[in-house]
Amino acid sequence: MTGAPGTGAPRGTRRRAAANALGLLFSAGMAFPLYWMLLTAFRPATEIHASPPRLLPGHLTLEHFRRALGSPTFWANVRSSVLIGVGTVLVSLLIGTLAAFALARFSFAGRKALVLVIIGVQMVPLAGLIIPLYLLLSDAGLTDSLPGVILTYLVFVLPFTVWLLRGFIAAVPVELEEAAMTDGCTRLGAFRRVVLPLLAPGLVATSVYALVQAWNEYVLAYVLLSSNDKQTLSIWLLSFQTSFGTDYGGLMAGATLTALPVAVFFALVQRRIGAGLAAGAVKG
Repeated sequence: MTGAPGTGAPRGTRRRAAANALGLLFSAGMAFPLYWMLLTAFRPATEIHASPPRLLPGHLTLEHFRRALGSPTFWANVRSSVLIGVGTVLVSLLIGTLAAFALARFSFAGRKALVLVIIGVQMVPLAGLIIPLYLLLSDAGLTDSLPGVILTYLVFVLPFTVWLLRGFIAAVPVELEEAAMTDGCTRLGAFRRVVLPLLAPGLVATSVYALVQAWNEYVLAYVLLSSNDKQTLSIWLLSFQTSFGTDYGGLMAGATLTALPVAVFFALVQRRIGAGLAAGAVKG
């Protein structure tokens, strides 16, 4: 009689421990490619090609990073990636926020069809858009230009931005806007003072998605940008693959440098991503 109530706690503890162990195993599997990239970036060339490969580092070196940073076009490619990434994020947020607000708050003919079109655009394969986009940009004189690449990236970033922000705006009670307009705010003033502060988690989450897509995109940038000094970091990584072979140390060092800005940005805003809209309404 006394032993029965106590059996639940050890069983629950074992289940929790098994779930934690499974989660740790899954996390380790997901993190292993990142660990191997960092390990290869800091290893000497002799250890990179060692057989069998070693899971733990022996000697560490910064030679691969010095060679990557000394590349002739590295800083120019960093500038191109930053301009394209920031430009894509800002334009997609500006247009996407207004479009999402219209879809979430106003009733007009064809609204449901527009939402379906926005979702359907995401299903179009990128390879099917390359030639039409290139011809359009060529007619407009925007090939081999950063603004042309930004406009092209909006084709697949903006629909998702509108769709995601529409859900965040719909979660904001419309009564808050009506109360602000009753107090004398205009529709634009209510949007700026009520909706935008509560939309901050959605804006941050959307900006992270847009930045990752624009920063890591390869195919469109490779097709549209022909000048070496205008190419992005994802194309710059190809310089470590030559007819003599692949410089794995330099490639992994370059990949680490390429991933670092996005990782830092995510670390700075990750708390805002997890913030709830309801909590924001209470705090407001």
